[in-house]
Amino acid sequence: MTKIAVLADDLIWATRLTDLISKAGAERVPARTLDHLQRSLLDVDGVVVDLTARAYDGIEAIRVARTARRSVLAVGQHDDVEQRREALEAGAVFAPYRRLVDGRSRLVDEWLMGSVLAAAFGQ
Repeated sequence: MTKIAVLADDLIWATRLTDLISKAGAERVPARTLDHLQRSLLDVDGVVVDLTARAYDGIEAIRVARTARRSVLAVGQHDDVEQRREALEAGAVFAPYRRLVDGRSRLVDEWLMGSVLAAAFGQ
């Protein structure tokens, strides 16, 4: 089964994001800190990063995950253009919160499929 680390320090978003990963058919690996994420990178196929955290730097988390060659889905405010640009430049796919709040998982499903394929081909 595909394993996805979910880095989020906000309880509401941690719950929403891990639920979306479960609904998409993957095993979720919750993480609250960058250290916890780093320890889980050997055991996961991809990473979801909540960019509006206080306990870690979301852009740094993307860089750490990409250095480990993991696919990253970054989620954040739709109107924070600078943060979106930084996330994309760091190698993440970006999704605004508003595309995830109603429980729709098509975007997550598509990203997850890309993560599975990337892992299978060692990318």
